[in-house]
Amino acid sequence: MIVLQIYADNPLRNFHYLIACPETRDALVIDPLDVKKCLDAAGSHDLNITKILNTHEHWDHIDGNEEMREKTGAKLYAHHGAVAKIGNVDVGLKAGDTVDIGTTVSLRVMDTPGHTMSHLCLLSNTDQPALFCGDTLFNAGAGNCHNGGDPDILYDTFSDQLDQLPDHTRIFPGHDYIVNNLEFTLDREPGNEQALIMLEKLRGQDPHDAYITTMGDERRINSFFRLTNTDIINKLKSEDSKISTNPEPREIFKALRQLRNHW
Repeated sequence: MIVLQIYADNPLRNFHYLIACPETRDALVIDPLDVKKCLDAAGSHDLNITKILNTHEHWDHIDGNEEMREKTGAKLYAHHGAVAKIGNVDVGLKAGDTVDIGTTVSLRVMDTPGHTMSHLCLLSNTDQPALFCGDTLFNAGAGNCHNGGDPDILYDTFSDQLDQLPDHTRIFPGHDYIVNNLEFTLDREPGNEQALIMLEKLRGQDPHDAYITTMGDERRINSFFRLTNTDIINKLKSEDSKISTNPEPREIFKALRQLRNHW
């Protein structure tokens, strides 16, 4: 499986992805806002874009669809619940569906609501799984719930699906927010040495050659997977008298998400 991560060089710090079959050179493009960058990358690697996939319906993930369709003839795939919002979707996807690319690549569809209610992730069927997670999971962070989402449901997605993935799963999010997210981790858990080491390593990194975390990394550096950590809980309790005496992970997740909204 060929994976190209393409940085958009825009204020939102979008990532696009080309996932390709090394035998046929057919490729899927994910969330192609900057169509030229995606086409240039495909051309330089001798790839033929045959499929477009939107992880969700927000404008910065779908606005390149029509231009990409016009220039490649590719079919458009999206969550079945977002078909009306995205428009011109050829295939509506549900949990458990597969998206095949060429003759060697198969991606499993995960229904992952929370950032929006019609959000999907793709998980590769490879020796080292790769998760293409849109705006659900970020490196060291979690998606917001401002525009059609719900933090309770996002917690369920993290707990019931993402946290079940093996440590060696590679994480490919929809935006480059890793430095800010690591700073948030250290604000919540100042003694997290792994987060500090990674922040010092990645501060000032070139997002065109971004560091790829794994689920093992995320469990060490991402506050949204560290919901039973004593330091995180105690700091929240010291700041907010409404936090329960013995808070459940859901309560901590929602409190962290609320803090991150204004941090």
